[in-house]
Amino acid sequence: MSKILVVDDERNVRSGFEEVLGSEGHEVITAHRAQAALERIEAEEFDLVILDIRMPGMSGLDALKQIKQGHPKLPVIIMTGQGTMDTAVEATKCGAFDYHLKPFEPADMLQTIEKALQCARLMRGHVALGRKDAAAAGDAIIGQSARMQEVYKAIGRVAQTDATVLIRGESGTGKELVAQAIYQHSLRSDAPLSVVNCVAIPEPLLESELFGYEKGAFTGAAARRIGKFEQADGGTVFLDEIGDMPLSIQAKILRVLQEKEFERLGGNQTIRVDVRVLTATNRDLEIAIAEGAFREDLYYRLNVVTIQVPPLRERREDIPALVDYFLEQSARELNVDRPPLAEDAVDLLQNHSWPGNVRELQHCIQRAMIHTKGHPIQATDLHLALERDSGRGPAEAASLDDERLLDIVQRWLSSHGGVRACEKFLEKAERLLLTEALKRTQGNQTRAAELLGLTRPTLHAKMQKHGLHAKGDPQHR
Repeated sequence: MSKILVVDDERNVRSGFEEVLGSEGHEVITAHRAQAALERIEAEEFDLVILDIRMPGMSGLDALKQIKQGHPKLPVIIMTGQGTMDTAVEATKCGAFDYHLKPFEPADMLQTIEKALQCARLMRGHVALGRKDAAAAGDAIIGQSARMQEVYKAIGRVAQTDATVLIRGESGTGKELVAQAIYQHSLRSDAPLSVVNCVAIPEPLLESELFGYEKGAFTGAAARRIGKFEQADGGTVFLDEIGDMPLSIQAKILRVLQEKEFERLGGNQTIRVDVRVLTATNRDLEIAIAEGAFREDLYYRLNVVTIQVPPLRERREDIPALVDYFLEQSARELNVDRPPLAEDAVDLLQNHSWPGNVRELQHCIQRAMIHTKGHPIQATDLHLALERDSGRGPAEAASLDDERLLDIVQRWLSSHGGVRACEKFLEKAERLLLTEALKRTQGNQTRAAELLGLTRPTLHAKMQKHGLHAKGDPQHR
């Protein structure tokens, strides 16, 4: 659960955030004036601030400047009306995480909130390296094996330099935690960290997300937008899944790494930035280069310092410590006593192949804890999940999707079980599917219908049912 401060002089806006974010499990504090918000920020610790620009008394922009001066790692999302676009751009330059135009789509705002909370966690949460006292840890990279000792040494060597770092490893090995640890121990740890998942953002939007755009750069570009590189000037940019970055954008990334400069989309003004770049990938970049999917010159520029995170099967001696850590973590989240593991359950965990690595082990323990509710965990409590995950072969992607969906379903039932639980879940899932399809197709309903496997009239009917509108331009993300 995160603690979020909402600052707006309109009562209905504040109550709307309280209802929506409260239903997502967040603690919401509200303020109707900027000065009152600043006093709350000094008295309490927040994970995120959502701030209106135009309010009586102190403006949101002045409040943002004060927040960033005293709390540079606290993300702030700006809300603004159509008439204050220049102010919104200025707010982004002053350190705002993002901005949304009023009125905004709740689904779009929730997506931005989740991204901001992820950045807040990466910037402010301490990552312990190799710790044994898992009960006291927040985020931690667990393991005392020789392979992990090499990872810790590499983090220590590179953290306080400005070198570009390429973090390699299979999915689920903990590459994001390594990037987080490097950032926290770096000389830029008091400056912003921007995180961009290169595979999660559609190609047409990724370039504008990274570099921004000028007014009129494309249809729907109603005003200038600041990209993540410009926003993180003086700080760090973490490019996750860089191996999946489109070739069309790789050349611009290469230029940023070499020259520390770029142009916004549709612009001709050269923007110079001082950023450190951390990257991660689970792809074999050498094969991608041979296939023409990754630039060789970018590879050599990224490969200045490489940290290889080993798969779990190559450090089995760390499994008991990881299991202890996840048991403690899940027990705290579920507010139950930590359960013991039966001997046959320990053997099962120790001997499994773990194709999904540490993430798979974490999810396995979480599911067992939800199922047993603090009672002793037997091998039978783990067997079905492990059986489903083993022997993926060609069906690996489908199994991983099943695992992720099952985890979502289990969490939903744990927190929303009861009246209309199934109906509410399906409604929420359908709305998210429609919203994502419209985003990916820039609001083109014909293409969105094809993406979803629906007829256009069916898509239109579902959009009306959920109160959705086609908003394909990036300013509505």
